Amino acid sequence: MWSLAAFLLLVPNTGQAATLEKPILSLHPPWTTIFKGERVTLRCDGYHPLLLELRPVSTLWYLGHLLLPSHKKSIEVQTPGVYRCQTRGAPVSDPIHLSVSNDWLILQVPYAVVFEGEPLVMRCRGWYDKVVYKLHYYHDDQPVRYFHSSANYTVPQARASDSGRYQCSGTMRIPVESAPMFSAKVAVTVQELFQAPVLRVTSRVEGRGPALGGVVLRCETRLHPQKRDTPLQFAFYKYSRPVRRFDWGAEYVVPEPEVEELETYWCEAATATRSVRKRSPWLQLPGQGSPLDLASTTSPVPQAVGNNPLSFRKPPVSRSVPAVTSVPNTTSAGLQFLAGRGPTAGPPACVPPTPLEQTPGALKPDVDLLLREMQLLKGLLSRVVLELKEPKAFPEHRETLETPTSHFALSQGTPETTTMES
Repeated sequence: MWSLAAFLLLVPNTGQAATLEKPILSLHPPWTTIFKGERVTLRCDGYHPLLLELRPVSTLWYLGHLLLPSHKKSIEVQTPGVYRCQTRGAPVSDPIHLSVSNDWLILQVPYAVVFEGEPLVMRCRGWYDKVVYKLHYYHDDQPVRYFHSSANYTVPQARASDSGRYQCSGTMRIPVESAPMFSAKVAVTVQELFQAPVLRVTSRVEGRGPALGGVVLRCETRLHPQKRDTPLQFAFYKYSRPVRRFDWGAEYVVPEPEVEELETYWCEAATATRSVRKRSPWLQLPGQGSPLDLASTTSPVPQAVGNNPLSFRKPPVSRSVPAVTSVPNTTSAGLQFLAGRGPTAGPPACVPPTPLEQTPGALKPDVDLLLREMQLLKGLLSRVVLELKEPKAFPEHRETLETPTSHFALSQGTPETTTMES
């Protein structure tokens, strides 16, 4: 049985005790699915500083909850299951799940975690490396890539949207070309490299002499534990205008004159290669004399659509809007908004439609004139019909009948001498 001293470490250049980090388990070749009868190599690597009790470092191997007999640094396996390793005094490593297939076609994906911005490589492999023709790759049942023959599918810079279930299909010549065959679906998860940043007001800087004071903004984010050593750069923006381009510093000082303007800021965090970039929500500055916790109010994160650049607009400022009253007209009933309620206060309350207030003195003359014109026209048409039927009954208008146009002109010019029929 190991003594307690076997689990203590002496950290170089210090006299303090520490705990070993868990070892790193790797797979060679790096595919989690193999054909039945094939063998792969598992390797367990750990950091071992000087132990208080010097002993040869041995490795423990686990298949599920079963302890394997080997104590070497690497082993060859062909049995499916979940493998882990452990070195003396260290925690257990992260697991590797190995699958063994008896199908004609398998989709092989990396065993290691794929982070945002890293390449994602998949391999559609035929039984014992037979060439696969008419090769299709699918993501969540949607075709994403076609190859004439065997080829790997690579996503150069993976995103969270690339997570999902993948599958491949193709034909093989065994010895003649077969019908299309499909592999089993494999789940792939792209891990988040770092969280979306949040812009916060951390403190105020008092001005001294010619130097201006201001407010300190800090762009805060958190890296994945496995990628905590990844360097990040930060940029700061006021609306769509950059006020400080990408740099290693996560803080920016807003000058005091700009603080008084109550401007809106946001920040951006990115890797050095810009393979991963994330934006923070909007931040409204609290203004002079306001408590810093007022700056915690944020707005939605600006998003890009497709490959188009982002567009920004200044957030709307609340302003009082006078009450709106509709003006009645002669064709429809108007709606009235309650006094004191503007559009910014929600949907206006509507008053039930009421009939128009018609003034007899305003509408009656128009109606009377229209009726007189209709009666006059009716009388003229009736007389023309009678003259056409019995021309002898109206000899005085014989010449007029030959020119009906002139008759109408005469009759319309002297309506008072024309007989009106109701």
